[in-house]
Amino acid sequence: MSGSARRTDPARRARVVAAGAFTGVSVLLATVAAWPVYASPTFLVLVAVAVPVSAGLVGVSAWRRWGGWATAALLAGAFAVLAVPLAVPSRLGGPVEILRGLGEAFAGVVLAWKDLVTVELPVGDYRNLLVPALLVFLVGTAATLGLALRSDRLAPFAVVSGLAMSGFGLFFGRTSTSAPLTVGPLWLAAPVETGIGVAAVLSAVLWLAWRTRDERTRALRRASESGAVAQPRRRSRTDRRRAALGAAMVVVAVVAAVAVVPWAAQDADRRVLRSAAGPERQIAEAVSPLSEYRAMFSDARDEDVLFRVDSTGTAPERIRVATLDVYDGEVYRSSGSRQGAFVRVPSSLPAGSGRAVEADIRIGDLGGIWMPTAAGLVSATFEGDRRNVLADRFYYSADAQAGVEIADGGLIPGDAYTISAVEPTDVDPATFTASGVDGGVAGGENLRRWVDEHATGSSGADLVALIRLLRDRGYLSHGLAPAAGAPAPKWTTDLVGYQLQPSASGHSLARIETMFQRLLEREDDPRAQSTGNYVAAVGDDEQFAVAAALVAEELGFPARVVVGTRLTSSDAGVATCEAGECRARDLSAWTEVRDVDGRWAAIDATPQWELSPSLEVTQQRDPENVTEVRPDTVDEVVPPDPVQEDNALTDDDRNDDGLDLAWLWPILRISGIALLVALIVFGPFLAVVVAKAVRRRGRRRDPDPRVSIAGGWDEYVDAGVDAGRDPRPSSTRREVAESFDTPSGRRLAEDADRAVFSSRTVTADEAAEFWRIVEDERRVLTRQRGWWRRVRAAVSLRSFLRFFAPSPMRRRPPHRDERGKRPPAGRRETT
Repeated sequence: MSGSARRTDPARRARVVAAGAFTGVSVLLATVAAWPVYASPTFLVLVAVAVPVSAGLVGVSAWRRWGGWATAALLAGAFAVLAVPLAVPSRLGGPVEILRGLGEAFAGVVLAWKDLVTVELPVGDYRNLLVPALLVFLVGTAATLGLALRSDRLAPFAVVSGLAMSGFGLFFGRTSTSAPLTVGPLWLAAPVETGIGVAAVLSAVLWLAWRTRDERTRALRRASESGAVAQPRRRSRTDRRRAALGAAMVVVAVVAAVAVVPWAAQDADRRVLRSAAGPERQIAEAVSPLSEYRAMFSDARDEDVLFRVDSTGTAPERIRVATLDVYDGEVYRSSGSRQGAFVRVPSSLPAGSGRAVEADIRIGDLGGIWMPTAAGLVSATFEGDRRNVLADRFYYSADAQAGVEIADGGLIPGDAYTISAVEPTDVDPATFTASGVDGGVAGGENLRRWVDEHATGSSGADLVALIRLLRDRGYLSHGLAPAAGAPAPKWTTDLVGYQLQPSASGHSLARIETMFQRLLEREDDPRAQSTGNYVAAVGDDEQFAVAAALVAEELGFPARVVVGTRLTSSDAGVATCEAGECRARDLSAWTEVRDVDGRWAAIDATPQWELSPSLEVTQQRDPENVTEVRPDTVDEVVPPDPVQEDNALTDDDRNDDGLDLAWLWPILRISGIALLVALIVFGPFLAVVVAKAVRRRGRRRDPDPRVSIAGGWDEYVDAGVDAGRDPRPSSTRREVAESFDTPSGRRLAEDADRAVFSSRTVTADEAAEFWRIVEDERRVLTRQRGWWRRVRAAVSLRSFLRFFAPSPMRRRPPHRDERGKRPPAGRRETT
């Protein structure tokens, strides 16, 4: 081994060690950053297996001198093998389960990224959400290590992949940062996120600095060996000054990142991909305000101030807290999208027609994500220390006329803002026309019977009359009867002459059906007819707003329930906020119905409380059915012995309508997803192969035999270029054939020159023979260097780009003193 080779080996070993160290630090930081996303031992197993496998594949590829395509193919194979046991462990079972798991893994390559930001953290090993982690640690490790091992200009891009690995956990992580770290008088915000970011940037800077110094040292060594430059024996003063300046810059950057940035951003919420997913997840997870309605009237919360409303101009009549548009038979909740998507509000929204109102709202003990607004919102201006956070995380649906605030879990006491809105003035539900209802949960049999007995039509006036009748025959009650000796509930103190009647909470379909059952029973009671007291349904806005919505839908009016408060009202039977102070006992719920033109109008559904119900039912005598007694003249028949039969098997045999192909759909679905993923991954390569086939077909079928032969020669040259040959641009056809060194290359060169430069006639048979030889030579060129080279040649773009390559005369050779490299031995001349 020569002296030069002996000096080269330590340099290469140092580069391998540095690349491995930088990759290891990147993997460690990425693991720490992604831990809050998964927080599961399965995730640690994935990292412990995927990283060594990826590094081993890169090492084998570098040892065998394979290219990037070969490494990518190896990684794809490793993903297919490791996907189910590491990323979809729930599918580890029989062959069918493994096949389904493989389909879910390949589907997760495209879809799991979005699902990852919609599932509450930590996700653990739920479904296929470990697939993104497997891709990050399998592909990211290979990219970082493979690029760091290179000695050309692509090596610095290893920093990009290394930082991207750490960014996975940071961007897909929690919306809230880690708890501040306090050490004596020092206070550090978001220590985990800050530490990961600083460590990632610092490791990248140190590796780049080491690589630059190593490259400069090797360049000086080469220049010293050539005698151009004398290599210094010790570091100069300039080198030491440069190193000190670089270290100072790193220290300043770290101090700024640790101290200045958290202080400057303490009023800003953390922006991650989970934040960009919108409020749909928070709305789906939030408890329906209607389910919490009854708790607002407990003695513990009755006097709590939920929020305060002040206005220097025209105050709104109603304050809307939440709009509930979906009923599943158990709970009325917000769909988050059915009434229009919740979007971030720009500086202002278009103002519709109506009365302009404004209000200054200050939050008290409301809590939650639902933000009090008014009618059609035009603008919202936030105040206080959290104004930037509140403005950034405020979402509003113009169709639902409702807003949500998802900053740090929702509103907190002290949050304040000013709203401008427009309240409609020309909407009267009595003038509305039914437009029909599409699906949804309908009312029960008792509700339909009550509507049929009292409705005189299906117009808006008929709807208003029915709900007025429902309110008159209902009775207000916010809870069960107190224990013996206990004082009356606080919410009854303002109701002079009120007689407490207990009622159960909840607004399920069964609860609503019980109300209408009591109404029907009371109406059939002769005592009700004699006294005129038909009051029987007991409950509050929780039940009556839902009942009114179901009655409206029974008549064909789309309906929804709104939870909020009233500042003023012409209806004496409903609660209003006193002096703008909305307490828990002032909370209400009403029904909104939609006209055929899309306008919504509110209908109050609060039951009356002046007339107490009489729940006694007149006892009526059961009907007597006369039965005929027959003489006992029937002979006794002894039954036969029972025969044991499998009824289930008999029914299945009797109902067998044909071949059951239910098992075929999962296989077709998984196969389709796998085929789609394969098309996305391998589609570009297939496009290159097809483009080359189209180009070859066009050259071969040219009607002019001379042009066809010239195209055949171009095809021969393109095949050589794709196979890795590099002919000089100024070479003749004979020189190109000699450099390619194929059996019939010289014959092709001679025939092509003769066809192009000779004046004799060229026949189509000669062109066909020429192309036959070209096809043989193409196979020789692609098969000389093994199977992988053949695949690379098939998808190579060099033959398409060779006409656009710069001329060698335009390439400025590196300066000897600048790079320390020898000039090229020979100069290429252009044509």
